[in-house]
Amino acid sequence: MIPAPASPPQTDLTWLSRLRFVVHGRKGWGAWGERRSARRGAGLEFADFRDYTPGDDPRRVDWNLYARSDRAYVRLYEEEADLAVIVALDGSASMGWGDRWPATRALAEALGGIALLGGDALRGVWLQQESAAPLWGPHSGGEWLSEWREWLASLNPAGATALGSALRDLGARLADRAPRPALILLLTDGYDAAGLDSGAATLAARGHEVVLLHLLTPEELEPTLRGELRLVDVESGAHRDVTLDGATLAAYRERRAAWQATLRQAVNARGGRYLSLSTATPLKRVVLEELRRAGVVR
Repeated sequence: MIPAPASPPQTDLTWLSRLRFVVHGRKGWGAWGERRSARRGAGLEFADFRDYTPGDDPRRVDWNLYARSDRAYVRLYEEEADLAVIVALDGSASMGWGDRWPATRALAEALGGIALLGGDALRGVWLQQESAAPLWGPHSGGEWLSEWREWLASLNPAGATALGSALRDLGARLADRAPRPALILLLTDGYDAAGLDSGAATLAARGHEVVLLHLLTPEELEPTLRGELRLVDVESGAHRDVTLDGATLAAYRERRAAWQATLRQAVNARGGRYLSLSTATPLKRVVLEELRRAGVVR
């Protein structure tokens, strides 16, 4: 994917406005791929919260939630709630290796653009250490694109992230603030297979659908390094001396394929989807071809 510049990109995102996310059938979603009405009115079944904006009826503010969070949220109901979309970003230091983070941020911006321009309720989640914080949103509408870009630009991968704990924390937060199912788009390098397995299980048990977008650099997909090398873990600092010859690289390819198969199985077994992406693939090709082929957007 085309790396994003250091400052928030101001590229034209109107090409995203015709795209919509696709969800699989789950209890609480309605029909497969069905979109909720954007009509605002007095529904019967509570569905979600959104930020209070001037002009909202004060009677619809959840004052108990305001007392706990010191922020005003308005209750939404089933007939007026659009699709809940969460873009969750792995914040571990390994996400900053090579061109992975610029490509990840560019993809996250596009995914958020699809949600906002399509009228969905978008949340952003930063997975770092063992928690899912901070949370951005929920917001809906193209007027939030600039703020979405600014929030993404403020994030910097660092340290280690226990994805299992962070995703379980996300599930608990959503149970409190967003009781209806959400489409969770998880952008990660996948270097915590056990954590992803347990985290995906927790989210699926709560009715959410997980799409794992596995971002790998060209060097991870097909290493070009050769000879006697010292490899250093960017998160722990641990190192290993290796000889990269034909036999070692062949063994590496087998283990990488097995690792990706493990991640795919972990997500697919819970009703989610897995998609391996190269950071070298142009953004429009990722969105318009690869995400469409995988049934993530239409």
